[in-house]
Amino acid sequence: MRVAVIGAGIVGVTTAYELQCRGHEVTVFERHGAVAAETSFANAGIVAPGYVTPWAAPGMPRKVLAQWLGRHAAVRVAGLPDLTALRWLWRWWRACDAKTYTANRSALFALARESQHRLREVSAELKLDYERSRGLLVLLRGDAELRQARRSLSLLAELGVDFHLVDAAACRRIEPALHADTPLKAGIHLADDEVGNCRQFALLLKAEAQRRGVDFRMQHAVQRIEPHSRGVELGVSMLAADAESTFLALGDSGAQPLPPQRFDSVVVCAALGAAALLAPHRVHLPLLPVYGYSITLPVRHFEAHPDTGPRAALIDERYKVAISRLGDRVRVAGSAELFGRAGELRRAPIETLYHVLDDWFPSAAKRAQGQAWKGARPMLPDGPPRVGASGLPGVWLNLGHGSSGWALACGSAVRLANAMRGEAAAA
Repeated sequence: MRVAVIGAGIVGVTTAYELQCRGHEVTVFERHGAVAAETSFANAGIVAPGYVTPWAAPGMPRKVLAQWLGRHAAVRVAGLPDLTALRWLWRWWRACDAKTYTANRSALFALARESQHRLREVSAELKLDYERSRGLLVLLRGDAELRQARRSLSLLAELGVDFHLVDAAACRRIEPALHADTPLKAGIHLADDEVGNCRQFALLLKAEAQRRGVDFRMQHAVQRIEPHSRGVELGVSMLAADAESTFLALGDSGAQPLPPQRFDSVVVCAALGAAALLAPHRVHLPLLPVYGYSITLPVRHFEAHPDTGPRAALIDERYKVAISRLGDRVRVAGSAELFGRAGELRRAPIETLYHVLDDWFPSAAKRAQGQAWKGARPMLPDGPPRVGASGLPGVWLNLGHGSSGWALACGSAVRLANAMRGEAAAA
């Protein structure tokens, strides 16, 4: 079967690979010049199924409002919501009840565990060499974080997650470079979880998929989808790039329309771009861009102390900030910015990331060489992504992974590919 995949983030690349493994002839359309160029570009890289949870949770609206104007708030507001955003907030608020949360968390955990297994399987089979390390340590600064953590540990135990609640001394043995002067009450150690460079993995998997025959058409933007009884027609334009490799908008003269492209089926992995493609067919997806930030810095080495940075991955529970070791670099990621704009780097979220880094690893990184990044997470109000049939003939969906695209991508791709082959029901 001839299948088109729209979008080449981590979800699109893994989907294309799994479809090819099942014998399909796959073509990928991506408007950028490289894969993993948006949400997948500089995320935290943590793969920890027990910590993949819905944003819609009991008490979450109260928590968001309580820290709304805090200096180092985990959730920030960067503008005023439009009508679409207000509708999303209403659906999110309704999904925060305990029954809905429990069902969605169980679904996300099952998908995340499947995805972790498939990620390791693919990495081993293809001998993919990307920046990765094993272990996650959740840092609990004080009594408040410890009390909150105890309430969630029973759920981790019920899910079968391998974890250990450890004291501060054990935390410092696991991560010897943690700053001794920063107060630390305890930690949760998940030795079987991991951190990995999402973009490096996507680039390596793309190369393997190409070797197997997948056709990646970069700088190609899909403008319309037309389902028919005998397949799906795509309206595609080829985008030009200027000298700085920034891409022209579809309405610009640099966008060259191509003849209609016809396929047996299409999988939409275009994240935020999916809504415009599907809306003409009355398929409405409540996707909202919730922006996350990261900074990536080279690790500083000293003769007396060769490595002052983290060994693997950490999460500061108070600030909801992740610190990841990626080869000779450290990445600090966090924040959830509502109603923001792409490309507008705001100072406050970046200051929070540096604040957390300085608390735990004050001498670890070369700040002068730090790179800041902001990416849009395509969030659905309830939590789980949409993986399966769209309701339109020949059109399938694999999108809405929010901040967990890296942790869910491999599992979502397997489920989608199996559903298209009729082996399993779509999630």
